[in-house]
Amino acid sequence: MLIGELVEKTGLSRDTIRFYEKQGLITVTQKQRRKNNYKEYSNEVLERLLTVKRLKNFGFTLNEAAELLDMIEMKEATCGNVNELIERKVQLLEVKIKDMLSLRSQLMAGVKKCVDCCNPETPDDNCPILVTDNFLDN
Repeated sequence: MLIGELVEKTGLSRDTIRFYEKQGLITVTQKQRRKNNYKEYSNEVLERLLTVKRLKNFGFTLNEAAELLDMIEMKEATCGNVNELIERKVQLLEVKIKDMLSLRSQLMAGVKKCVDCCNPETPDDNCPILVTDNFLDN
């Protein structure tokens, strides 16, 4: 199949598919090219792209996805082997969620403070949340 079909079947853009190829996540050999030099992608490439997409949706980085793809290829992606990676990913997500909730609280407090007591010298002054380092801390 040509890249256009891959785009339709995976929902990935042409640029993303080409990027994944450059990163080595998928490969197309010279003999998988048509006479006009168009790349002919196999069903294996399609399945691999769908797996990468799934892994990315789970929050794995491309490096982690490459590691997991290798494990899948070598039939080493057992529940026992993958469980630890998933638990680490969940721990990272918990930290990110905590950080994002803290940031949300900070921003909401800044907005409330700005609405309650912001008195710029002129109406055209920039919002202090964006231009003052200590506005959110006070």
